Amino acid sequence: MVSTLRSTASASTNPGSQSALRRLNEQRIVEALMAGPSTQAELSRATGLSTATVSNIVKVLQEASIVATEPTTSSGRRALSVRLNSNSAVAVGIDFGRRHLRVVVANLAYDILAEETVSLPLGHRADVGIAAAVDVLDSLLEDAGIDRRDILGVGTGIPGPIDHRTGTVAQGAILPEWVGFNLLTHLEETLGLPVFVDNDANLGALSEVTWGPHGSVENLIFVKIGSGIGAGLILNGQPFYGHVGVTGEIGHATIAEHGLVCRCGNRGCLETVASTTTMVELLSRGRQEPITPDDIVHQALAHDPATLRVIDDAGLAVGRALGNVANLINPEVIVVGGPLAELGDLLLDPVRRGLRRHAVPLIGQTTTVAMSALGARAEVLGGVALVFQHADISHHA
Repeated sequence: MVSTLRSTASASTNPGSQSALRRLNEQRIVEALMAGPSTQAELSRATGLSTATVSNIVKVLQEASIVATEPTTSSGRRALSVRLNSNSAVAVGIDFGRRHLRVVVANLAYDILAEETVSLPLGHRADVGIAAAVDVLDSLLEDAGIDRRDILGVGTGIPGPIDHRTGTVAQGAILPEWVGFNLLTHLEETLGLPVFVDNDANLGALSEVTWGPHGSVENLIFVKIGSGIGAGLILNGQPFYGHVGVTGEIGHATIAEHGLVCRCGNRGCLETVASTTTMVELLSRGRQEPITPDDIVHQALAHDPATLRVIDDAGLAVGRALGNVANLINPEVIVVGGPLAELGDLLLDPVRRGLRRHAVPLIGQTTTVAMSALGARAEVLGGVALVFQHADISHHA
């Protein structure tokens, strides 16, 4: 089971305990049923669990209204067909950005039932963002006819590091007004629901191996290029969190020896060279109004020379930083996400060049660099996946 920050309402379980093993086995059966109804014998073959274990878990899930069963015939013998009651349990994903809030509600079959994105003022405080999230969620549930009792939990991401010991937003967040704020506790108290909190890049990585096309990838880097630059790591099939949960901070890798002073206090960090904030500053010179990341995309697709140069420089710098990371962990895939995703190869080509230039040749040649197919939804969908991986589904009803 993936290890991450748990809600204080449902205490962490010893990974080797019987309850943790049971929850893992339940999750394996639920995931197998996402492909469609199966007999118990088929579930046993698909999960590697004994038929007796499958039978016991199916009974528990049926009592919780997570699955339904009906008699069927398989190979001429009577059998029991099992299918998901998809909407009997749903998860909420919340993505707090520097200027936006995105909320998604999805069911166990990974169908999106409700979704909304709203703007937030630049420099908003945590209480303002949380109040907006509550309003959006209440509206979505009402419009979609979803009962709050059906919500397993809420998976939340922010653009910055989270101290997994406390649930507190750590120094270095793109939302400096949130530093020191215990997002886990406040969200849980406000929503009255189990809450799971993580960095948005980590959620982006999780979404790529659950919602995205990389489900079979064991080693993956998700890099988000936005107002800040961060990376989420999947190593040996598991998200990697390090000692206190602060990993993947490649935005603060030194790229320019005597470069600009970064918000972290160092000089020449990748964010000072390749973030959308830096791109906006460079391309807004001489204009009455600053441009937006959307403007950068439109100008690049229209082949504006200055915009293409800025993107090329940024991509090379990101590729250089990724080359150093790739030399350490040898990923199979690097996925690029964030507001510039529509640029496709205009951004990916310089990233690939930078990677090949700074990675060991064999690593550079065998690492796939791709744009996220999930676009702006990647982080919020990762929040949904976080809930499904950690909520105690069988005891939800």
